[in-house]
Amino acid sequence: MMPVTSVNKQESSRLKGGLITMPFIIANEAFEKVASFGLLNNMIIYLVTGYNMDYAKGANVLFLWSAVSNFMPILGAFISDSYLGRFLVITLGSVSSLAGIVLLWLTAMLPYAKPNPGEQASHAQLCLLFGSFVLMSIGAGGIRPCSLAFGADQFNKEDNPNNARVLQSFFNWYYASVGVSIMIAVTLIVYIQDKFGWKVGFGVPAALVLLSIVLFLLGFPLYVRAKTYQSLLTTCAQVVVAAMKNRGLKLPSKVGDGWFHQDKDSKIIVVPSEKLRFLNKACIIRNRDKDLDSDGSALDPWTLCTVTQVEDLKSVIRVLPIWSTGIMIAVTISQVAFPVLQAKTMNRHLTSKFQIPAGSFSVFGILTLTIWVAIYDRILVPIIAKYTGRPRGLTNKQRMGIGLVISCMALSASALVENARRTRAIREGLIDNPVAVVNISAMWLIIQHCLTGLAEAFNAIGQIEFYYSQLPKTMGSIAVALFALGMAVGNLVGSLIVTVLDEVTKRGGRESWVTNNLNRGRYDNYYWVLTILCTLNFVYFLGCCWLYGDEDELLPVLTKVSNEGHEKEEKDLEK
Repeated sequence: MMPVTSVNKQESSRLKGGLITMPFIIANEAFEKVASFGLLNNMIIYLVTGYNMDYAKGANVLFLWSAVSNFMPILGAFISDSYLGRFLVITLGSVSSLAGIVLLWLTAMLPYAKPNPGEQASHAQLCLLFGSFVLMSIGAGGIRPCSLAFGADQFNKEDNPNNARVLQSFFNWYYASVGVSIMIAVTLIVYIQDKFGWKVGFGVPAALVLLSIVLFLLGFPLYVRAKTYQSLLTTCAQVVVAAMKNRGLKLPSKVGDGWFHQDKDSKIIVVPSEKLRFLNKACIIRNRDKDLDSDGSALDPWTLCTVTQVEDLKSVIRVLPIWSTGIMIAVTISQVAFPVLQAKTMNRHLTSKFQIPAGSFSVFGILTLTIWVAIYDRILVPIIAKYTGRPRGLTNKQRMGIGLVISCMALSASALVENARRTRAIREGLIDNPVAVVNISAMWLIIQHCLTGLAEAFNAIGQIEFYYSQLPKTMGSIAVALFALGMAVGNLVGSLIVTVLDEVTKRGGRESWVTNNLNRGRYDNYYWVLTILCTLNFVYFLGCCWLYGDEDELLPVLTKVSNEGHEKEEKDLEK
């Protein structure tokens, strides 16, 4: 009979998780997004007016800050999955974000924290500014990869036949809630900064992050907290080393028992897949007496690994080419600085007394994303599923590809609108007056923002779900962090593109394409360069999809039938 304490623990575990935990988890992520995006959208203006940076340098600072903020989730995911768990990493990340925003608030409060007008910032002033960025990036590294995976833990019940559909709906609605948060950030927070100044504009996000920490901790008794696993980086390294050591061995037959599975009593034996076969040598048993301990474990994990370890590493390697196709769309999504500067030179009035803040135009992209997610999930998926036979409607790769095509359209629209703005400015004699408002409506910028939001709705959600479905559940946070890593690399590529174009186009005494004077610069050509690169990236994406094959492909397994004394192969058992 099962002990009473064990029964109570199982019953308690079943009662945890579910919808009741969502307000606490989503509130934490939402307030973090309100704070971070509320700061990011107007930060180019703060750097230009408060720290006397030129446009190209300010844009590069923001690209690099975003890159670090998106690199840190890889470290946060590794620590959460392998050591501390998602709950603790989210908590520590939230505290770090709070410290960073408070430090940024101090740069606005302290009179000597910024340089005087026309002067360059001192090293101490820049250290205070960049220190706040670093702390906020560390915080993002703890919250962003773990929050979504932690929320999925509350719903991920593999005995539920509708589990895949439930998780997809959760991903979509979670992303939509984040979209609403960002809309609030780029409207309300940006408006507060424009109306009441930086002291209040930085103080409000600090208060919101503090509130997010309190709300998240209140849900502690209700959470399902998944256990941590062995260091994933160590496991992957062991597979590579073991495969190299065993490179001279011949692969056993499929129906043989020369593969190491750890669980010697299991009746189901997973055979390593045929793809990336050189790694299969890491799980070959050479001599059972010398390779295995009395409990069936490997004596040297750097010489012998399990089939599961090998397949986990293969899963990561297989998704990397498709992951790399997300870098260029990350450049598109990260176009924050230049559209804000463009909007400041255009007519932003809705009425004679009210004009949209320059940093708030990105709300149209987020609004498009949010509305599309709702329409797709509730209306289009059931219709498309009838024709495709897939419960998710389109495949993840199809959604990603559509997003890439729309991103090319968004950049083309950006180039056309900027060309029209610059042409009008020259016609009005404003070529040497870059701060003057050109007689052209800023509402034309809505087109590029809506297309960017639609591209993100297809590609970003498709990417996250693709990684989560293709990688082992033990790599849940790593799967989510891969998207953040793509955004990080995209930010670095974006910074590199700006730097290269600035250096190349100003040679020979010519005006740089990305000069401080928008009317003399050629930001339209900058957008056309990005359009060409994104088009080439789409062609590359098609090749990667062809090489990857079917994302629903199942691994063949062997089932050992002990009472019949023979083995039979079953190829359709779910991975």
